[in-house]
Amino acid sequence: MEKKAERRGLGRGLSALMADVSTDVGVGSDTLAGRRAIQRVAVEKLRPNPEQPRRDFSQSALEDLAESIKQKGVLQPLIVRPTSDQAFFEIVAGERRWRAAQIAQIHDLPVIVRDFTDTEVLEVAIIENIQRADLNAIEEATSFRQLMDRFGHTQEKLAIALSKSRSHIANLLRLLQLPEEVQSYLREGKLTAGHARALITSKDPSALARQVIARGLSVRETERLAKDISQTQKDRPVPSRDSQQGKDADTRALEADLSANLRMAVVITHEPGGERGTLSIRYNTLDDLDNLCRALSGMERD
Repeated sequence: MEKKAERRGLGRGLSALMADVSTDVGVGSDTLAGRRAIQRVAVEKLRPNPEQPRRDFSQSALEDLAESIKQKGVLQPLIVRPTSDQAFFEIVAGERRWRAAQIAQIHDLPVIVRDFTDTEVLEVAIIENIQRADLNAIEEATSFRQLMDRFGHTQEKLAIALSKSRSHIANLLRLLQLPEEVQSYLREGKLTAGHARALITSKDPSALARQVIARGLSVRETERLAKDISQTQKDRPVPSRDSQQGKDADTRALEADLSANLRMAVVITHEPGGERGTLSIRYNTLDDLDNLCRALSGMERD
């Protein structure tokens, strides 16, 4: 048992660490956190955590927070630990408040000094990031994965400690299965987590994601499109081994794009060495055929 505890590096347990980063009290509060030794420390005596997982701090968000600090002060104490030489304090949780306080020209801040190990400092930093409201789905999922991989936490334990449903955590973790291209769309806000979940079972999530963005589809429309493409791929006749080997990547990509646009199975057979070929469209119902005829008629008029 001692070996396992040493490997995970958890001296306090997840619940105790959560209690530390969840304190939302003012100086002098009569809560448990308030009864701890809250002291005021000069901002120049504070140092950011070099292992802080979050590297990007929005300047506009910091300025908004600085304006709030000017009016109301810093209501939530930072959590810090002494540096090895005891000359400074390293910020464990609250770096945004420290940065904003400097913009607001606040000279000292309320802090709670805790004796954290290096492992616990990293764990608390990840937990604090999860609690931020402006995390995108990929950042949140990555934080969950770090807590599970680095510290051995289960989905059940995270759900209880973070007051989130297990399904919420499981669904976000599934997003990490998506290609990097799709994950970047999520980080940039071009897709929502709902869109991304609809893409997970697709054979080509990247191509489908590009379609969704280009057409401005809603989550429900994306779900229907993914289902339609999946069905047409099942119905599509299996090409022979020779045709599979002879079909280049551009042709396969064009087939996928046309299938996504028409919501029908499209097969392109290009004659080797020439410019001729055939394009086959498979429809499943007469309604599909009517829709195809209307689409082709519209193209002729254009």
